[in-house]
Amino acid sequence: MIYSDFLLSLLIWVPVAGGLLVLAVGEQRLHAGRWIAMAAAGITLLLSIPLYSQFDSGTAAMQFTEFQPWIAAINVNYHLGVDGISMPLILLTTFMTVLVIVAGWQGVKSNVSQYFAAFLIMEGLMIGVFAALDAMLFYVFWEAMLVPMFLIIGIWGGPRRVYATIKFFLYTFLGSVFMLVSLIYLYLQTGSYEILDFHELSLGMNAQLLIFISFLLAFAVKVPMWPVHTWLPDAHVEAPTGGSVILAAIMLKMGGYGFLRFSLPITPDASRSLDGLIIAMSLIAVVYIGFVALVQRDMKKLIAYSSIAHMGFVTLGFFLPFAIYANTGSLAGAVLGMQGGMVQMVSHGLISGALFLCVGVLYDRMHSRQIADYGGVVNTMPWFATLLVFFAMANAGLPGTSAFVGEFFVILASFKANFWIAFAAASTLVLGAAYTLWMVKRVVFGDIANPKVAELKDINAREFIVLAILALAVLLLGVWPDPLTGVMEVTLDNLLQHIMQSKL
Repeated sequence: MIYSDFLLSLLIWVPVAGGLLVLAVGEQRLHAGRWIAMAAAGITLLLSIPLYSQFDSGTAAMQFTEFQPWIAAINVNYHLGVDGISMPLILLTTFMTVLVIVAGWQGVKSNVSQYFAAFLIMEGLMIGVFAALDAMLFYVFWEAMLVPMFLIIGIWGGPRRVYATIKFFLYTFLGSVFMLVSLIYLYLQTGSYEILDFHELSLGMNAQLLIFISFLLAFAVKVPMWPVHTWLPDAHVEAPTGGSVILAAIMLKMGGYGFLRFSLPITPDASRSLDGLIIAMSLIAVVYIGFVALVQRDMKKLIAYSSIAHMGFVTLGFFLPFAIYANTGSLAGAVLGMQGGMVQMVSHGLISGALFLCVGVLYDRMHSRQIADYGGVVNTMPWFATLLVFFAMANAGLPGTSAFVGEFFVILASFKANFWIAFAAASTLVLGAAYTLWMVKRVVFGDIANPKVAELKDINAREFIVLAILALAVLLLGVWPDPLTGVMEVTLDNLLQHIMQSKL
């Protein structure tokens, strides 16, 4: 393919250029602006397909690499590449952005061109995070993507949007400062900002512990892990529907990606030493946050807390190998937990995105997210109710859906580590069903108790297409996960061997 040598650059800069073009068109030509945004997002999605079709799943080496000197004085380079960890997340980003553009086609009433431009620019920056192989380039993309999301929440958000944006920005930015200090330290040790050079660096235990903690502060906030999770419900509640979708589907995954790309390979001994802490924090997220979700009255806040609980499975799966080795003396089954964490990231992106879109459908009609304001929606919106119930069942881990695959992998690996870890992790099957189906019962079923519900109109063709595509993706990944697990297996196995080398 002619453009394969600069495919990743196209994926980064085509949406950014599209966003700038939408801004140039302005509010006077909204129809043209919408179609430019759709074209830019659609082209980016099409360009991402060769990442999968031409990906060599038999090697752990970086593919589609690009290298150009950037800041020669400090050896910073424009270095891009993908492996079995980053490639699925880029595909998820391009896929979800198209759906967000379609979903917001008519729903946004003010500053429409700026709205679509913010999402396109953010798409390019998020792809840059997943593709960067130079640590300083990674950091630039990591920080830059906060700006569009800050504006999306701050301009198109709810009544408390200023509070939510400041809290979101401070939490994520302050955590990143510690990461920057560690990246500079690693540069001084290697003379390079190449992430793969960092992987080969042999560090003492004290240095590893300090670096691991600094990375943890950055990535735990982004996941978000308990107890630094409090910014997420506020951000979700105040964000517009598209902002909530991208925040849940993509931005949270960057914390999990950071653990795989930085924490585990650069500080393997510290990761092993502190694996109990991460596992404990993950299980608290799964169990405690599940109970918190049960008492929520706002649908968005309930789904936000659900996201925290489900992302606990991601970090649990990534740090299980150390506990498995300590318990069994072998790595048999260890990669299964890491695969489960990766599948959970992709699955959660699809399901949580769909649930936030469903809430957006109701909010556009009723201008309320309070569960108590609904009831009997199935009587007036049968197609919508069918899809909402499906996504709710998927969120609860119904077999045959993508969430079951990821959670099952992690729980299965947990049994090899410790029965009680597996028992606590499996509690999400009960808690997830409890808070999700309890919400569905009060919103969808029963008699119509609110006159406004009686006047609701079912979803239109545009809304149906967006939700149906997500439903098909959740089903496909649930019944046939091999296309996803197959591309990541060799990469994760290579990472596992690297981080456990000193132990073995």
